[in-house]
Parts: sequence; structure tokens; C-alpha cells
Amino acid sequence: MDIPAKIQALLSQLNTVIVGKPTQIQDSVACLLAGGHLLIEDVPGVGKTTLAHALARSFGLAFARVQFTSDLMPSDLTGVAVYERGKEAFVFHPGPVFTQVLLADEINRASPRTQSALLEAMEEKQVSVEGETRPLPQPFFVIATQNPQEQIGTFQLPESQLDRFLMRISLGYPDRAAERALLAGEDRREQLEHLPALLDARELALLQAQVQAVHVAPALLDYVQALIAATRSGKWFVQGLSPRAAIALVRAARAQALIEGRGYVAPDDVQAILAQTIAHRMQPVSGAGRGSVEQVQAMVQAVALP
Repeated sequence: MDIPAKIQALLSQLNTVIVGKPTQIQDSVACLLAGGHLLIEDVPGVGKTTLAHALARSFGLAFARVQFTSDLMPSDLTGVAVYERGKEAFVFHPGPVFTQVLLADEINRASPRTQSALLEAMEEKQVSVEGETRPLPQPFFVIATQNPQEQIGTFQLPESQLDRFLMRISLGYPDRAAERALLAGEDRREQLEHLPALLDARELALLQAQVQAVHVAPALLDYVQALIAATRSGKWFVQGLSPRAAIALVRAARAQALIEGRGYVAPDDVQAILAQTIAHRMQPVSGAGRGSVEQVQAMVQAVALP
């Protein structure tokens, strides 16, 4: 498999669907190549769900979409055991979580109880239903979309669940040229229906193994540790990053390096994905709200490069 060609084909195809957002698309691909879950947060109508569909189709994985609502129950995700008289036994009917890509649309419109039902699936790649632990298909990704918290009918995601998302990105409004292309071009839903799969589960596993093989020098780890220590200093954030978040940062940087065609992680790779990987995990001391990207950027400026 020609890895650089495969990755560039993925990026090119996704950029034909979501126009004018190459950085966000590259972040999304890096997140999935690193084996992480992706949270897309923005106002309705800017392409969050379209991007999630395009990612699932381009990666060639089976996927299911769940529209999160205030009355969604945990069993609506995980499934339920139903007594069948003909078999004289309870038969488990799996829920939509038993797929390779779960599109959790507007995840923060569901209650915290239902949101928490995803925790075990996201972290352990399994669910416990009716006293039995059931493994999920491999690979398993959650691509969730989220509306801004100030909108009516939204619930704040628990910190423990936010920490399970490797990255959080925001699409934002398109620029004038990109919006003109959207207005004049083919309907994005029709375009999605004809989108070919560029990978399969085996090729994705090979790419993920290649991500893990990307070299991380001791000096680069020193830089990562300096950034982690800065988050814990109390100067920028109320509470610093956990070791799990630090490991996630290195994974994301490895994927970023692979996309850039390098076999080693450079400081530029860490900086390119830093805000997307850590901002949603922390509360700025300024009270600007969880996930202040500006606070992360200010911190990076104060940490010396290796």
C-alpha cells in the first residue's frame, strides 16, 4: 500500500465534500488514524453531519447514525434483551453502537445519563448489557456532533466523556469563495451517496500501525512534558492535563507527522494539533469557558521549543 498516496487521496476526496476547510479535514483524518474519537462542535448547518458521513464512507467502514434527543435512553444505544416465547429465552437485540463508526448527532441534546452510556464503549470498546459484557466491532469510532452549549435544549457533556474524545474541532462559516461553490454546486447529500470507499478495515489497521511506528525523539518528549507541566502550573488553566491526555497528544502528533509524510514527530506536529487535542479537556483560569483555544495558544508561546 502506497501510504502517502492513500492519505492524499483521502484528503482530496473529503475536500471535495467539505470545501474550504482543509485544516479541519486533516485534523479529522489524523484523529481517526490515531484511533481516537472525534467531536465536531459548531452551530447547525455548517456541515458537521456531512463531514461525519464523508469520513465514514471514505474510510470504508460500516456506520450507524443516532439522532440524540432529550428522551433517548441508554438502551436505545446499547440494545436490549427481549423475551421470545418461541425460544423460551431472552434474546439480545444489539443497538446501533454495534458498528464500526457511530455517528452521534447532536450528542449534547441527550441527557447526561444517556451520554454516559457511551463511556464504556468509547474507552473499552465494549458494552455491558443485562449483566453480560459484549465486545464491539473493530475498529470502533465515535464521531459526535455538538451544538454550542448556549443553545436551547443542550446538556453539558461530562468532563469524563469529553476526555474520551481525542480531538474536538470546529468548522466555522465558509469563506465567500467556498460558500459560492456550495451554492452553485451539487447537493452535498447526493454527493455523499456516490462517495467511494478509499480504504477498508485491513488497510486502516495498516495505517494505524504505521502511526504507532512514527519515531518520537527524547527531546520531543521533553517538549510534550513541558507543555503538560505548563497546563498544571495554574497560570492558564484551573486543572492540568492527565497522563491519559498526554498519551493522546503524542498519538495525535504521530498521526499528524504521518500525514505530513515524515517518519518522526517534529515540534510543528505537536503545535498543529495541540489546541484541538487539549482545549476541550481544560477550564481556563480566566473564566472564558471550557476549551479556550486562545488560552492554549498563549501557553504555547511561553513554552520554549526543544
